[in-house]
Amino acid sequence: MTVRKRKRHAPEFKAQVALQAYRGYKTINQLACEHGITAVQIGQWKRQLLKQVPELFGRANPDINPDELTAPLYQEIGRLKMELDWLKKKSDSIK
Repeated sequence: MTVRKRKRHAPEFKAQVALQAYRGYKTINQLACEHGITAVQIGQWKRQLLKQVPELFGRANPDINPDELTAPLYQEIGRLKMELDWLKKKSDSIK
């Protein structure tokens, strides 16, 4: 008896087959015969695709606090405003 190794499919291949199954131009059984994989596997990939699609359009990093992103920018604006005010005073005193 020979031991068969499990096939590992690339994520791109899985996505392509899952999209074909979702589109419905061919039945899952037709796709299984065409690609040499089981219909159950294609069904699992299709479910996984449909489950993860909403996350694709969701927020990429929900753990990031918007205040953490904007605080350094406001500090920089404040610093630049102070420098501008200082330069205006210096230029007025020179005239």
